[in-house]
Amino acid sequence: MPELQVPVLSFDREKQTAAATGAWQVHALARRGVMRKIQDQLATARNATAWDLNGLAALDHIGAQLLWNAWGRSRPHALAVAPAHEAVFRRLEEAGNLQLPPPGPGRFTPGALHDRLRALASHLSGFIGLLGQLTLDLAAFAMRPGRGPWKEISANVFHVGYRALGITALVGFLIGVVLSYLSAQQLHTFGGDIYLVNILGMSVIRELGPLLAAILVAGRSGSAITAQLGVMRVTEELDAMLVMGMPHGFRLIMPRVLALALSMPLLVVWTDAVALLGGMAAAKLELGLSASYFLRELPDAVPVANYWIGIGKGIVFGILIALVACHFGLRVKPDTESLGQGTTLSVVTAITVVIVADAVFAILFKGVGFY
Repeated sequence: MPELQVPVLSFDREKQTAAATGAWQVHALARRGVMRKIQDQLATARNATAWDLNGLAALDHIGAQLLWNAWGRSRPHALAVAPAHEAVFRRLEEAGNLQLPPPGPGRFTPGALHDRLRALASHLSGFIGLLGQLTLDLAAFAMRPGRGPWKEISANVFHVGYRALGITALVGFLIGVVLSYLSAQQLHTFGGDIYLVNILGMSVIRELGPLLAAILVAGRSGSAITAQLGVMRVTEELDAMLVMGMPHGFRLIMPRVLALALSMPLLVVWTDAVALLGGMAAAKLELGLSASYFLRELPDAVPVANYWIGIGKGIVFGILIALVACHFGLRVKPDTESLGQGTTLSVVTAITVVIVADAVFAILFKGVGFY
């Protein structure tokens, strides 16, 4: 590169004037030692009252930005610049005047808290309204069962109940094996091998069986229900149903709630049985307890009330999962992003509601089902 093209900045201390010459471009500034030298010169000439840039051979955005930063991001009062380079500084000046949008409210500001409380109140009111509409639909169905959506109920029982047998059996069996294996190790240490039936029977039939089945159904069937209703919202099928005089509650919500209320107790019994089989197999391998001893002691170890508590949990959990899934499905907006968010919220909320309901059951029936 010719010597003339090297960027140079001269400063007259007496007159407080600065003049820039050479090529203030990135390829010239990138040469060894040039950038450090220019920065030192700019620091010396920072207080200059007049700047002469007519001697510039070339100028790009990088060189102009160096000068602009040295000027304190504002044009000096006395600036002589060639018309060809004026546009570069004009763009920098316009960019410096852009105002960024103010930052949004913080996470825990009163405004954000108010918005979240309003959203929570909206969800609660919508859920209560959905529950009230379901009550009216059930009353209409009871008065005229011949006009009920039997096909929809049957189809949902098949999809929600029958098709969930495989995954519930697999998870239930593995949970039974793990629980029996870990309990057997501790009981064998204290010589309490015979109490494995009590621990396994009570934990599976009263708590783990209903809870596992509900969580699996919430993740599998609850998300499917929300996605189905959300897709119907996106494709405007829900609006078409209203135009045709077909209410959403009677044709879409009630069949799914009834299907889950019927399927969940059966899935709970199925999950309990498979989990006990897994625990029985682990007990045979770990402690040598025979299957006949296990089956003989199980009725005496677990009072009958625990079976009814587990079945009751299944009914309640099924209704709650269906209501939560339908609630979020009907609130989906006609766009794909809202569909994904609604499905995720549906699963998370359904699992949370199931765990809360299980805690309520534990408190209400703390004195029931024990000797």
